[in-house]
Amino acid sequence: MRSAQHWDLSYTQNRELSWLKFNERVLAEAADARVPLIERLRFASIFTSNLDEFFMVRVGSLFDMKVIAPDERENKSGLTPAEQLDRIFEAVHPLIARRDEVYRELTKELAKKGVVEAPYDKLTDSQRSWVNDYYKEFIRPILSPQIIDRNHPFPHLKNKQLYAAALLTNSKKNSMLGIVGVPESTPAILKLPGEPFRYVRTEDVLAAHLKKIFKIYEVEESAVISVTRNADISLDEEKFDEENPDFLNYMSKLLRKRDRLAPVRLEVQGTAPRLTKMLTGSLKLEGKQVYSCASPLKLNYAYALDNCAPELYYPPYAPVWPEYLDRSQPMRTQIQQRDVLLFYPYQSMQPFLDLLRESASDPQVLSIKITIYRLAHNSAIAKYLIEAAENGKEVTVMMELRARFDEQNNIDWAREMEEAGCRIIYGPENCKCHAKICLITRKERSGFSYVTQIGTGNYNEKTSTLYTDFCMMTADPAVAQDAVSFFQNILIGSLDGDYDKLFVAPNAMKNRLMDLIDGEIAKGTAGRIIIKCNSVTERDLMDKLAQASCAGVQIDLIVRGICCLIPGITGRTENIRVTSIVGRFLEHSRIYCFGERDAMKCYLSSADLMTRNQTRRVEIAAPVSSPELKGALWDYLNRILADNMKARRLLSDGNYMAIQPESDAEPVDVQAWYMEHPLELAHTAAVKPSFRDRLSAALRRR
Repeated sequence: MRSAQHWDLSYTQNRELSWLKFNERVLAEAADARVPLIERLRFASIFTSNLDEFFMVRVGSLFDMKVIAPDERENKSGLTPAEQLDRIFEAVHPLIARRDEVYRELTKELAKKGVVEAPYDKLTDSQRSWVNDYYKEFIRPILSPQIIDRNHPFPHLKNKQLYAAALLTNSKKNSMLGIVGVPESTPAILKLPGEPFRYVRTEDVLAAHLKKIFKIYEVEESAVISVTRNADISLDEEKFDEENPDFLNYMSKLLRKRDRLAPVRLEVQGTAPRLTKMLTGSLKLEGKQVYSCASPLKLNYAYALDNCAPELYYPPYAPVWPEYLDRSQPMRTQIQQRDVLLFYPYQSMQPFLDLLRESASDPQVLSIKITIYRLAHNSAIAKYLIEAAENGKEVTVMMELRARFDEQNNIDWAREMEEAGCRIIYGPENCKCHAKICLITRKERSGFSYVTQIGTGNYNEKTSTLYTDFCMMTADPAVAQDAVSFFQNILIGSLDGDYDKLFVAPNAMKNRLMDLIDGEIAKGTAGRIIIKCNSVTERDLMDKLAQASCAGVQIDLIVRGICCLIPGITGRTENIRVTSIVGRFLEHSRIYCFGERDAMKCYLSSADLMTRNQTRRVEIAAPVSSPELKGALWDYLNRILADNMKARRLLSDGNYMAIQPESDAEPVDVQAWYMEHPLELAHTAAVKPSFRDRLSAALRRR
């Protein structure tokens, strides 16, 4: 591996700082007047929870790296862990200030619509009486206040729990800390009686009662606080031993450590300088790790604001059944006639669920094999797999227990499926299985037939209504034979294997992608690449794309989140454009396209262009062979590139700019378009034949 000084850093940027730019785009949705008000508040909540996870995982990892490898320089910016942390802390402060500004504006605008956050000290007498009665009956009995002085050590503050804290003085004028946790069992907001759209936050109520809680002391300063801890539990740092041979129990034990890891951030809502200083010292944090906020430290109560005026929300939308599928015919029969493509969330996951349901009861189906990374809490997929096992099918589930923050849900489902007779495996050690593949084998008179499903997203019914993803189901025997080999390799813990149709990471996908880019390089200015994914960080692939740009290949990267490749750098990436869309639905699909029209090679994948996906995870990319499906995907990508309502363009200075429609241009919002025109393969001719040609010509003129 090359040392940092041997990397060309002229067209790359730091991963963590790029992620903060992504979260800034999420916050921009909270500030967008075109978005309904409560949805804007929810974007502010997403921004906040995103930042929480960023500190728990990425910042936590950098603190570990600062100890383990303090001089290691990452290969996109040449920064050491300590230098990265300094840049992060500096970049986050203005984002917090912007969130406070957005929050103030939102509460003001919501109040005009009758949705009012009522500060405790602004309540009417009758409202305060009701709130105090609620406090006495439901909150006060479960409080556990603590004081911290010479005789009382500083308590462990749980990760991301809210606390009301106070600087106290006793009769001798000695200073001490008082802390009381906001009970996790209480609702985030209390809706005032008779006024369902007027509410008070629970932590505000608790803070207002601090003088009574610590009644023998004088409260000098008070604030609501929260500590963020390093939550990046790593299997590499833990070893199996004779007392811990069971992987399920091992993961359960490891999860319990998450709340006790080292603090990386202190958040303070309110102005309490002396209190903040004492807390900072007790937690052994530096001042730059402390963030004072005017807005609440948790905004997820936005999802409890329901039944308000309809105009405060997105219009209701339900995924539709694809018109090109016949509800009266078995899904297997239809898949044998043509490859089937489902486009979430515009189309329903139900056809795939129907395939599993039919297979669970079909006496000729012998086996179902599937990889699972995330499941819904009330998963129909898991229930059909259990039903299939109870009906005597061989059901093999590669269950990934290391899906961050979904570990416990996966553990619970793994136990339930195993009890029902499913064969549960946990994948290769030190290599997460992130692939999305399902293989169903059926006995026919002439032998075996197969249906292979490949997805860009998880087997999760809930997220399929929120994320844009593709699900392809095919009866192609060549794809099925690769799927057979894949599951046989996974069952024995092998990451090796030769595959004809499928690209499989960590051993082959990156090289296959590099070869495809080389194929476009050979075409020179006639080359064309469009890649849609969530993040781009993989150094070798970025360098190969820069090489393609230098050869004149026209490249569009559609990247929702992190993009460490900087476009538009003369002599390096001048033929690369990077587009990002943050909208109502989370853009999650991964599509790789090389070439154009009939000559285009197109793949659907579970993998982003990230180092972890390409070199440390089990991932799959599957070719799209059907001309009908390829045409639909090509149209989709070009519609994204034509978006002038939600799209933002990455500039050569690392900043993003909203695309402004020209005065005579028709507004294009790709997500809104597909809500009105769900992917209908039988009617692709309804798309104007010249659409792709006009888009391609326009892109080349840029």
